[in-house]
Amino acid sequence: MAFRQPALDALPRYPLIIGDSFEEKGSGETIAHIYPGTGKVTREIALAGASDVDRAVAAARAAFPAWRAMPGDKRRDLFFKFAALIEAKAAELAPSLTSENGSISIASGHMAFDAAQKFRYFGGWADKIHGRTIPMWQGQAHDYVSYEPFGVIGAIVPWNGPLFASTMILAPALAAGNTVVLKSPDLAPYSAMKLVELLLEAGFPAGVVNLVTGGIEAGEAMVAHPGIDKIQFIGSGNTAKKVLANAAQTLKPCGLELGGKSAVIVFDDADLVGAAKRGMSGAVSANGQGCVNGTRLLVQRGIYEPYLQTLAAMTAHISVGDPFEPTTFMGPVISETALNRISGMVSRGIDQGARVVVGGERLGGDHADGYFLPITVLADVGNDSEIAQQEVFGPVLVVTPFDTEEEAIALANGTDYGLGAYVHTQNLRRAHAVTRELQAGQIHVNGSGEAMQPNVPFGGWKQSGHGRLGGVEGLHDFLQPKNIWMNIAAEG
Repeated sequence: MAFRQPALDALPRYPLIIGDSFEEKGSGETIAHIYPGTGKVTREIALAGASDVDRAVAAARAAFPAWRAMPGDKRRDLFFKFAALIEAKAAELAPSLTSENGSISIASGHMAFDAAQKFRYFGGWADKIHGRTIPMWQGQAHDYVSYEPFGVIGAIVPWNGPLFASTMILAPALAAGNTVVLKSPDLAPYSAMKLVELLLEAGFPAGVVNLVTGGIEAGEAMVAHPGIDKIQFIGSGNTAKKVLANAAQTLKPCGLELGGKSAVIVFDDADLVGAAKRGMSGAVSANGQGCVNGTRLLVQRGIYEPYLQTLAAMTAHISVGDPFEPTTFMGPVISETALNRISGMVSRGIDQGARVVVGGERLGGDHADGYFLPITVLADVGNDSEIAQQEVFGPVLVVTPFDTEEEAIALANGTDYGLGAYVHTQNLRRAHAVTRELQAGQIHVNGSGEAMQPNVPFGGWKQSGHGRLGGVEGLHDFLQPKNIWMNIAAEG
């Protein structure tokens, strides 16, 4: 079976969009973008450098006063127009989404719908941002709080879901009245290009959103830039530490949405088939490359082996292959480097005593040129092992037995991360008791990802970051309060 190579004429051409200028070359290094389905080059991309960041920040600062002053209903109408446009052009997004990181084609329509939902939700907030009054205890005074935009937001998004992450930041940031410089990742550049093209087509004023596609040079220039008022970063914890150190030069606030090692707790009264199906989604969703994916399965000992057998049987029905084929359910990981890293972690996990239930080795044959690993399930994994503690970011699930409710909670919380958690039980008392004790920003009970709606807050605890994206909490993360006190006592 020959895997399809992306058609160049279907991919966006502009790694820089500054103001209303569409530019094919930046001042940074030139890299070859590799399509992970075949291991072949799609296009040489001249990335943004520090001078391009300067120009993008200048464009965003110039656009900010008019954008901030635009009445909320006018901003709202632009959001709704864009939402309709991106849904209408979902088919045009598909090549970009699949080519940049191997996302399966059947997810493309969902990603366009998700982007539209975010802009509709936060567009609805654009004309409803208001302050509050505070009664004064001493003297005659009128005191009130107004919520105002920061100014220019620097948005840095990851390669595993650039469109999803970009719209997660852009929708609340723009609704709040900020302008944005968006850095899309060099490994997955195309969907952000298409997104900014569509924003301009929908009528967003030039300079409100500016795109710089780049690597380390562009990212460092953004974080340290005195013309950027806040950084919103989505990515790894190691990079986040560098972001914070760099942002300290200007005491710039940073919102961080980082990695996870989310636990899936399966109690012995759970729906076994449903819990196994949802547990498997941690390996399948985004080809296992999702920060909130449930990849650490904690299963009560009484159903441990039946759960493993059910999980293994289900993996046999997952079609791994060409991401462009509509029948494919799981695609490749992002790169050869990532595949080697994942395989190394799996090998070390086995050396430390893990039992291979399914998978474990790179796919050959028709898949040999791409970066394909089947769903891999490792059982009997010690919770203190590397593969149970560190993000694998691939289609790998580790399974550990437990006996009691207290032990399950201790195992789930026994990691530096705290992004997501999943609980499977039919016992309502247990569901409330366990979720109360779990140290995670978002918890699903008998679910696997349904709470990723734009109207709910999303973010982590511990080393999974701070701040929220989504919901009214996410809107307020892009606003800063200003307190005004007025003396109304009579003069004299």
